[in-house]
Amino acid sequence: TLSSLLGAGKPPMYGDYEAQRHWQEVTYNLPIRQWYFNTSDNNLLYWGLDYPPLTAYHSFLCAYIAKLINPDWIALHTSRGYESQPHKLFMRTTVFVADLLVYIPAVILYCFSLKETSTKKKASICALCILLYPGLILIDHGHFQYPLSLGFALWGVLYLSYDWDLLGSVAFCLALNYKQMELYHSLPFFCYLLGKCFKKGLKGKGLVLLTKIAGTVVVCFAVCWLPFCTDMEQIMQVLRRLFPIDRGLFEACMFSSPPPHCKLANIWCSLSVLIKIKNIVSPQTQLKLSFAVTFLSLLPTCIKLTVQPSLRGFKFALVSCALSFFLFSFQVHEKSILLVSVPVCLIINEIPFMATWFLLVSTFSMLPLLLKDGLLLAYAVTTLAFLSACVASFSIFEKTSAEDLQLKPFSLSLKGYVSWFKSFPKIVRSLFLLSVTLMAVLSLMSAAVHPPQRLPDLFPLSVSVISCLHFLLFLVYFNVVVLWDSKNSRSQKKIS
Repeated sequence: TLSSLLGAGKPPMYGDYEAQRHWQEVTYNLPIRQWYFNTSDNNLLYWGLDYPPLTAYHSFLCAYIAKLINPDWIALHTSRGYESQPHKLFMRTTVFVADLLVYIPAVILYCFSLKETSTKKKASICALCILLYPGLILIDHGHFQYPLSLGFALWGVLYLSYDWDLLGSVAFCLALNYKQMELYHSLPFFCYLLGKCFKKGLKGKGLVLLTKIAGTVVVCFAVCWLPFCTDMEQIMQVLRRLFPIDRGLFEACMFSSPPPHCKLANIWCSLSVLIKIKNIVSPQTQLKLSFAVTFLSLLPTCIKLTVQPSLRGFKFALVSCALSFFLFSFQVHEKSILLVSVPVCLIINEIPFMATWFLLVSTFSMLPLLLKDGLLLAYAVTTLAFLSACVASFSIFEKTSAEDLQLKPFSLSLKGYVSWFKSFPKIVRSLFLLSVTLMAVLSLMSAAVHPPQRLPDLFPLSVSVISCLHFLLFLVYFNVVVLWDSKNSRSQKKIS
């Protein structure tokens, strides 16, 4: 039920369910020029729009349908905090329809297009495991979010896998214009397409392709932003809402009031347990520091993808670049780990063991948020269902050799240390079991045990720090796979 949603029924903000409803109220009742401005009818401190225009248009479409059913749902001012069973059913339906129209078809078509899933049974199994990923289920349907940006990004990957570069560019532009967090995936898309243009030659076909892609991107953005292009102040105000850098290095602590500690599994929040970064470094320096570290961490992967563009390298780059953004970038949210998890889902058939492990950790990293939502039972059930499906479908414990984990080129480069890799599968399985046991124990303790009075945030902080350590190791792993992958140096066959 929606009563489990964070803040539902609790004034003055009511939670994320109310945020989505309020955007419908604002977009339907106010002219476009007021959607992103603070006015007497649009208090930006009360769930003001802070996503790109496509989100606003989607809210308007939902509001138009809501108005036909019950005008009270989106009545200006008087609908604030509105909750009823029919409205909850309507809002749930809008999420389900978004899943049904955009996200689910992209997953199914992607799985059936893979040459590794040569039979319908294998493709169906792969799609089932991806659709069972608990993080997305819990956030979309438990925390009330729409999966459209991730769905559009998946369509972009699917189109690029068929060499339909212009359609892939359109799909990703839609993703970016729905949520600005899709910037996590922007560099792999850019580098992959640029690399293809270089490969074709910038004095011939490559230049033509580059011109077409650039034109497609400009037209897509122009169409999405056209109503806001009446004057520069409109554009600047929307950008200020999308990138509120004045809030500081991280703001994921906003779920505590006031927030004593940060409970986000990225490097800055984990370091803040020991070093109060926000107190000793100015906001401008924080911004520059996070930009520099993020840029340096994803630079090797982007260079490799540009120089040696391949579909396989592109998918792994989506993972490593998104993970770099999550760990090191400015103003990250717990839910942003989904931007890493969905690309990991795309390679679950290639590295089922590591992908399953990462997806379990990503769900675990959101535990403090899920507990505040009252989603403990849903978290336990969906996690167990997902793990069971992956174990049964991919036999993950049998695929832990260096070759199965795509680490053979790296192991060969170590020369004298290759013999150490003979015991590698056993070590990896042991680490996985230790990791899963630790996550299970911490989950139970977070839900059932009262922390010491002196350390009220002991369990959320433990979840965040442990998850962050996992993510750092995964970042190293994915970068090793990308940089040492000899397959990326050869031309990749088009998926049939």
